[in-house]
Amino acid sequence: MSAIVLEAVRQPHTEEPARSQPTGRPRLVLVPTGPEAARAARAARPPMRLTCFGRLVVTLLVAGVVSLLGVGLAGQLASATGEPRTITVRSGQTLSGIAARELPELTAAEGVVELQIANALSTTSIHAGQQLVVPGR
Repeated sequence: MSAIVLEAVRQPHTEEPARSQPTGRPRLVLVPTGPEAARAARAARPPMRLTCFGRLVVTLLVAGVVSLLGVGLAGQLASATGEPRTITVRSGQTLSGIAARELPELTAAEGVVELQIANALSTTSIHAGQQLVVPGR
């Protein structure tokens, strides 16, 4: 074996030195396009992380929404307990007018019937100062 070949075996083969990048100019990079590229970009994005302050804000918002819903639901349940209330008839009021104002979920005719049943009235005539029981709904 000759010395030249032996020298080539002992020294590892070095590749050509990489060309240095020109300074001041950024390299151009190919950017894939299309739906596959958009999916890949979304998958490569790191998940969103909340800081301690962010967790506090989210917790307070959720607690506020839950408390508002609770207060609203309690108000609805309190008004829908079905407890009758008493009103005093004023001058110029009619049974149909009282029914429309006090029982808006019913038609005027149904409201008049409900008031007649609750107050044991045989007619629709009422007078000022009379106490009427308005049935709860």
